[in-house]
Amino acid sequence: MSNGIFRKELALVKPYSPGKPIEEVKRELGLERIEKLASNENPLGPSPLAVEAMIREIVRVHLYPDSSALELREAIAARCGFGVENVVVTNGGEHLLQITAQTFINGGDEAVMPYPSFDLYASTVTLMGGKPVIVPLKGYCHDFDAMLAAIGPRTKLVYVCNPNNPTGNIMPKAAFDAFVARLPAHVVLFIDEAYYEYAKDDPDYPDSLAVLRARPNTMILRTYSKVAGIAGIRVAYGLTSKEIAEEMLKIRGTFMTNRLAQAAALASMSDSDHLSRTLELNAESIGMMTEYFRRKGLEYIESRANFVFVNLKRDSREIFDILMRRGVITRPGALWGWNDWIRVSSGTLDQTGYFLEVLDAVL
Repeated sequence: MSNGIFRKELALVKPYSPGKPIEEVKRELGLERIEKLASNENPLGPSPLAVEAMIREIVRVHLYPDSSALELREAIAARCGFGVENVVVTNGGEHLLQITAQTFINGGDEAVMPYPSFDLYASTVTLMGGKPVIVPLKGYCHDFDAMLAAIGPRTKLVYVCNPNNPTGNIMPKAAFDAFVARLPAHVVLFIDEAYYEYAKDDPDYPDSLAVLRARPNTMILRTYSKVAGIAGIRVAYGLTSKEIAEEMLKIRGTFMTNRLAQAAALASMSDSDHLSRTLELNAESIGMMTEYFRRKGLEYIESRANFVFVNLKRDSREIFDILMRRGVITRPGALWGWNDWIRVSSGTLDQTGYFLEVLDAVL
């Protein structure tokens, strides 16, 4: 087949590599016990209130969902102190990234982004004919000075991932606020807060809502995939100015957020018990791992998310393969060019203990 039939930008797009599914590993290796600690999923499972809401809603799936997701948007707006016109509900966080690029990027436009960070920033910009301007981390944090220096006349977007994925650390308030103060007003600031709930109680975590109130050219991404435990039905949202939201809604898609997703997300917002238990378990699991890493003299990055990035002083692809063959799925840092590091998600205490037991035997 001739490559000439495809969109030319596809040749430049790096496919996203998700964590290996449990079912695939079982088929490949014939293992009974598989612990997936690769995709930052909620080990407690979904919010019980979300499950109940989906069960009630499932008898109505023959009907199209509310294309505006109005009830969910109203609830988000009320919680965040904005108007419903400031909320865009999407089919997961990657959908928000896609329509953001589609809204702003023309051929030859640029977008500044940290690295390593979430791979879909670059691919969504590239697909629209834009140029990702990659700025390496400095001391495990976004190099805000270098990111500002990278802004040029064609820059449309600047991405900040906070907490950052895959490193797990936050960009502290003083540095972030100083960066925002120097950012040209016409550049759209995209703040990815997919792990917001895990970090929000840290006194050094920036107030992105205050940034949006002062700076209309801002987009904040948050999701229900992590703490609500409903990653499989895909629902996230963006907070932005009314003007940006109006443009994005033109291309969001008519029925992109399905009935079950809307019902589950809305119900999960009232499930304070599930949220508390999720955060408590995450702290315990992360604590178990970091205590082990300290004891073994392994370098790791202080996490404010639901995963840890750790330097095992061995080829991460080799470690990934050995761990997987013993029933533990992680993410090799080689995906981001950090060849001796792995990213491991928090789990139940049993899952975390099993990971550490297997890792200890491997090391």
